Amino acid sequence: MKKTYKSMPRKFARMLAGMSMCGCLLFTGCTNLEEEVFSEVLAKNFEPTERDLPSIVAPVYASFRSLMFGWQGYFDLQEESADHIITPVRPNGWDDAGTYRRMHQHNWTTIQWQPYNTWQQAYSSITKANMVMMQIEDGTLPLPEDVAATAIAELRAARALAYYLLLDNHGNVPIVTDYRDVELPEQKTRKQLYDFVVNELTEVIPSLSEEVAPMYARMNVWAAKALLAKIYLNAQVYTGEAQWANVIVQTDDIIQSGAFRLDSDYKNVFSPTNHESPEIIFSVPYDEVYGHGNQLHMKTLSPLSRLVYNMAAGPWGGNCAVPQFIDTYDVDDQRLYDSWLQGPQYHASTGELVITYQQDVPGIGGDGTIAADNAGFRLGKYAIKNGATNNLDNDYPMFRYADVLMMKAEALLRTGREHEAAVLVSDVRERAFKTTPEKATVNGVDLLKGSAYNYGWQEKDGTVNGTNGGADIPFGRFLDELGWEFTGEAHRRQDIIRFGVFQTKSWFNHRPHAKAQTRTLFPIPNDEINKNPNLDQNPGYEE
Repeated sequence: MKKTYKSMPRKFARMLAGMSMCGCLLFTGCTNLEEEVFSEVLAKNFEPTERDLPSIVAPVYASFRSLMFGWQGYFDLQEESADHIITPVRPNGWDDAGTYRRMHQHNWTTIQWQPYNTWQQAYSSITKANMVMMQIEDGTLPLPEDVAATAIAELRAARALAYYLLLDNHGNVPIVTDYRDVELPEQKTRKQLYDFVVNELTEVIPSLSEEVAPMYARMNVWAAKALLAKIYLNAQVYTGEAQWANVIVQTDDIIQSGAFRLDSDYKNVFSPTNHESPEIIFSVPYDEVYGHGNQLHMKTLSPLSRLVYNMAAGPWGGNCAVPQFIDTYDVDDQRLYDSWLQGPQYHASTGELVITYQQDVPGIGGDGTIAADNAGFRLGKYAIKNGATNNLDNDYPMFRYADVLMMKAEALLRTGREHEAAVLVSDVRERAFKTTPEKATVNGVDLLKGSAYNYGWQEKDGTVNGTNGGADIPFGRFLDELGWEFTGEAHRRQDIIRFGVFQTKSWFNHRPHAKAQTRTLFPIPNDEINKNPNLDQNPGYEE
C-alpha cells in the first residue's frame, strides 16, 4: 500500500526531495483583465512563521538520503568493511576493479577506493545549515525571535549529526560554522571534533522540541540525546577516554520520557510504512516517488527476484550475508528470517520456484572464484513489497528505541552491572522468541562470555581455517546480540571497532590488515587535500 501524506511529518519527507525556498503563484478567479506580472517573490515580502520551519530546515536533511544509502555512502562503509555483509564476484559482474574486495580486506588506499560520497554529502548538509543560519541571523529569513531560536537549535543539531558521521569515518576534519567565512578551513583533530559535537548537542538540547510525531525525521530532543549517547558510547575509540556514565544518563532520559517503545513486531520497524512504528526515534525518510535512494534491494537481490516480487525493475544481484555470521543465530530467533531472505523463492503470480538462496558463498573473488547467482542469503530486512520499483518506500531508522536500550545495556555491562544489562537485553530479545519464550531471557553471566562467531579465513570448500574464533572477545556474547538485532542497519563497523574485532580478527576472505589500527579511519579524500593545503592525510595512508 502506498504511503499517504496525511500529516505534516510525512509532508516533511516529501520536502527532502530537493527543496529550496521559492516563490509560488496563486491563481484566483477575477474580472480584472489588466496584467500584473510577478516574476519573483522578494525576500522583504516573505514573512515566514513557525509553520514554515519544515520548509526552512528541509534542505539540510535532504543530503542524508544519498549519504546513507548512496554509492560509497555510510551503509557501504559500515557494512562492506565489517563481518556481516560481502559483495563477491558474480556471474553478472561485481568485481568493479576489486572495489568490494578491497573494502572486505581493508586494502583501500587514497587512490583506489575513497568514501567520497559520505564526505561530500555530510559537508553538503553542514553548508546548508550554515547558510540558513546566516539567513536567519542577518534577517533574510525574518523569523520571530522565538521561532528563530528554535530553528537555529534544530539546524545546529542536524549539523552536529553530519559532523558525527565525519567524526566516525574520517576523524580529523575541518570544522566550519560560518557561511560567510571564505578562508580555507583549518584541519581539526578527532578529539577536537568530538568536543565540538558534544558541546553543540549539549547546548542546543534545552531549546529543541520534545514533540515526536510532528518532528518525524527531524532532530528533536530525543534524537539529539540518542545521538549524544551514541557518541559517548564510542568515546573511548574517538578520544581514548570512556564515557559509560554519560551513556546511561542520556539513554535514561529517553527511556523515562515514555515517548517510545519497542514495536510488537520486529518487521514493522523496517516496513514500507515504518514511519508509523513507535520505536523509531530518528529516521532518514525515503519514498519510491518523492524521495529516491533506498535501493538496497536492487543491490542484494538476484535479477531473478524481480519475478518473486513482481518488480518493475531488475535487481543487480550483488551483496549477501557472510556465512559465518549466519551460523551464529539460534534457529528459533525470528530475526534470522526477518533479516535474511533464504531458501526457495517463488513466482509472485504462478507460485513456481524461481531461485533458492543458499547460505554458502565460495569466496570474495580475485582468485578466479565466482559466486553463483543464488550463493548467500540476501538482506530482506527492509521489506520488499509486491510491485516494488527500483526505489523502496522504507525509511532508514538511524536511531530506534532498541538501540537506546542496548546502548544502556552495554554501558552497564562495561561498568560491572551485567545483571542489570541482561534485563534490558532480554527485553529486546523477547519479540524474537515468541514461539520459544524461554530462550528470550539471558543472564549477566551469559553476557560475559565470548562470541559464538567462528572467526577465521574461509576456504573455497566452506571450511574455516584458523583458531582465533570468537571465544576470546571480551563481552563477545553481547557483541553477538548487537549483531542479531542490528544487522543491515549500518552499525557493524562501528561496533566491531569498539570491541577490537575489526583490528584483530579474520572472517570470510579477510585477515587483519598490516595497518589495522589506522584502518579504523578512512582517508581524507585526495581531492579535498588538493584543494586545501591545510589538510594532512590520516595516518597509515602514506602510499
